[in-house]
Amino acid sequence: MGSQAAASAATKQAAEVPHVLAHSPKDNVAVVVVEGLKAGTKAFGVITENDTTFTIDVKDDIPIGHKVALVDLKTGDTVIKYGQDVGKMIGDGPKGRHVHIHNHKTKRW
Repeated sequence: MGSQAAASAATKQAAEVPHVLAHSPKDNVAVVVVEGLKAGTKAFGVITENDTTFTIDVKDDIPIGHKVALVDLKTGDTVIKYGQDVGKMIGDGPKGRHVHIHNHKTKRW
């Protein structure tokens, strides 16, 4: 394989590696699965339940394991992950923004 073909194959493979994963089409957040996701990235995402893909324009630097809002979330909104209620927003989380303990918490406490 020539260097140009190898570069093209590497670019295609990198484009297919997801930045974020959602578990269900019902989810309104997705989990960052790469180190160093930076603001300004057009993140590639996969919904694992049905293997569909999407993109999201990331507005904040988001650490691996943290969530990104897939829709505009307002204070009091229910956060859906795994297709289930996993808590409520205690601050706004516009689409593409970081969702974590600064604006999301469980409803149990």
